[in-house]
Amino acid sequence: MQKQVITILETSDIHGHVLPLHYGLNQEMEVGVAKVASLIKKVRAEGKNTILIDNGDVIQGSPLAYYCARIGTTAPNPMVKILDTLGYDAAVLGNHEFNYGQQTLDQVVRDSSFPWLSANVLAKETGEPLYGQPYIIREYEHGLRVGVLGITTQYIPHWEDPKHIEKMDFADPVTTAKKWVTYLREIEQVDLVVVSYHGGLERDIESGEALEPLTGENQGYQICEEVAGIDVLLTGHQHRDLIARTANDVLVVQPGNNGRFLAKITVTLDQSEGRWKVTGKEGELLAVEGVPVDAEIVSLIQPYEEATQTWLDQPIGVIEGDMLVRDPMEIRTKKHAMIQFINRVQMDAAGVDIASTSLFDNYAPGFPNAVTMRDIVANYIYPNTLKVLRLSGQDIKDALEHSASYFAPYNGENIEVNPKFLYPKPEHYNYDMWDGIEYRIDISRPIGERITRLSYHGSPLQMDGQYDVVMNNYRASGGGNYHMFQGKQVVREVPTEMSELIVEYITRTGTVKAEVEENWSLIHD
Repeated sequence: MQKQVITILETSDIHGHVLPLHYGLNQEMEVGVAKVASLIKKVRAEGKNTILIDNGDVIQGSPLAYYCARIGTTAPNPMVKILDTLGYDAAVLGNHEFNYGQQTLDQVVRDSSFPWLSANVLAKETGEPLYGQPYIIREYEHGLRVGVLGITTQYIPHWEDPKHIEKMDFADPVTTAKKWVTYLREIEQVDLVVVSYHGGLERDIESGEALEPLTGENQGYQICEEVAGIDVLLTGHQHRDLIARTANDVLVVQPGNNGRFLAKITVTLDQSEGRWKVTGKEGELLAVEGVPVDAEIVSLIQPYEEATQTWLDQPIGVIEGDMLVRDPMEIRTKKHAMIQFINRVQMDAAGVDIASTSLFDNYAPGFPNAVTMRDIVANYIYPNTLKVLRLSGQDIKDALEHSASYFAPYNGENIEVNPKFLYPKPEHYNYDMWDGIEYRIDISRPIGERITRLSYHGSPLQMDGQYDVVMNNYRASGGGNYHMFQGKQVVREVPTEMSELIVEYITRTGTVKAEVEENWSLIHD
C-alpha cells in the first residue's frame, strides 16, 4: 500500500505587512510576511509535497502597500515580488484586491508568475472567471492529484466603488463550489480537494448558531454543509485564528491577519486498489512571535521600505490643541476633537453640514501637534472615498440605533462593547459618530430604543424630512449592516481618497485648531 503526505500552507489577510512594524507608532510588532517566510522555508525543508496558497487581501492595508499602489507606482508591486520569491502556487482574490481599481489589479495579475484564482468573480462580458483560472492541480508520485479551488466572498458589491468592479459579476460561492468541486472530482479525477475561500464562517462551528447576520458575506459554514467532496477549507476575511472540523468532516483553518500566523495542514493519503483515500488530516497555526525575519525578503523590500518611510516623514501641518488618542473607548463614549476633525474634513469636501465617521481600530494614535504623512495614514487606514446620500430622518435615526448597538446592555458598573462587534472579528469601525446633528444615546435602554434625543440645528429631526449626509463609500453602500443606506439617492461623489483630503485640508488651513462641540452624549442610569 502506498502512502503520501501533502502539506498545505496558507497565508491570508496579510494586508501589505512585510516587516514586523507598526507604521503609525514606528514600533516593532510581531507581524509580517518577512517572519512568515522563515516559517515557510522551515516547513519546506522538513518534507516534500508542499502547496503554498495566499487566500487574499495581500496588496492593501499598510502604508507600504498604499505608497506602492498610489505613489511609487513605477516599480512592480512588492507584495507580488514577495509571493513570487517565496514560490506561491496561487493566490485568491480578496475583497481588498479591488480597492485600487481594475487597472491596478490587472497589472498585479500580469506581474505575477503564479495564478490568481477566483471561480466566482466573473468577467461580465463573457461570464467566465475574471482571470481565466478557477483552480490549480498539482500532481505527485503514483498518480496522486490535488485540486485547489479559489472562491471570493460575493459581498464585494456592497462595499466597493462601483467603478472598480463595473466589468465584473460576483456569483454565489456555494453554487460555484458545487459546480467546480464536482468538476474536480468527476472530470479532473483529483484525490484531494482544497477550497480556498476568501470569506469566513457566519455560524458557530459546533452549534451552527449564527454569529452574525446571514448576509452572504461569510458562507464558509454553508459551503461545508452543502457542498460534498471538500477535504480542506482555507478561509480568511474575518481575521480569526481558527482550526476546526465542521459539517462533512471538512478541516477548516484561518490564519489571522497581518502575517501573525502561517496555517499548516497535513493530509495523509493511502492508495488502495489504484485509488487514493484521505486517511488523516491535521491543522496547526504557526505563530511568528519570536521568529526571525527572512533576510531574502528584508533585502527585497528594502528599497520600497526606504521610499515609504521618506514619504511618511513628510511634514504636513500643525494641530493646535489635543487630538491624541489615549483611550479608544473614551472616544466612543464622549465627543473627541479628532472625530470632529475628520467629520469637518468630510463636510468641507462634500459641501454639506452632516457627516459621520468612526474610529477604525484601537491602534489609531490620533494627531500630534506636528502632523506628518505617517500620522494621516495611521489614523485613516482605508483608501475610502466619499459619498453624499439623501436620507430621511428615519434613516438617520435607524443608523444611530444601529451604531448604539455597539454597546452591550449596561450592567450598572462598566460600559462594555457588545460581543457582536468583537466576534467573530473586531468591528470597531462599524460604530459611527456624527456631526451636524444633536443626539443622545442611553445605553440603559434596550437595543433599538437608545436614541432619546435627536435634532438638527436645534429643532427635532423630522422623520419624513430629507437630509444630505456625507460618509465614506463603504458605509454609503450599506457596509457594516447599515441596510438603511442601501439604494438611497447619491447626491454627490467625492472621488479623492480621504487621506488626500485630510492632507489638502491641513495644508490649506495651515494650523488646525482641536475643537470639541458637544453635539452628542452617552448616558446610562
